[in-house]
Amino acid sequence: MDRTIITGGIPLRGEVQISGAKNATLPILASTILGGGECVITNVPRVVDVLTMGKLLGILGAKVHHEGHRALINANVITSTQAPYDLVKTMRASVLVLGPLLARWGEATVSMPGGCAIGSRPVNLH
Repeated sequence: MDRTIITGGIPLRGEVQISGAKNATLPILASTILGGGECVITNVPRVVDVLTMGKLLGILGAKVHHEGHRALINANVITSTQAPYDLVKTMRASVLVLGPLLARWGEATVSMPGGCAIGSRPVNLH
């Protein structure tokens, strides 16, 4: 078995704050569509894709508010089941709203998502 041995002079001490993971946060944010009430999500990383998902939820009718590393989302009133292409094309994970919209409203329109071009990535991976 391979192993790495590190020899140092001073033991490390202290605390490290671990931020939330974007790839875990995005499906959680999309799932708030199912709740129909206020959801409070903590340890939310402040990265562009998370803010874009919040904007998408807002366009669909949810009330979205960020307080530091918390997101407060109330999806009680969804006014649209159509995700606008101009926003969907900027983030691959925007396809994550498709399932919750279909489950709650029985219809949804979400174009093929955009995002970074790092090769072939089918949507069934999401």
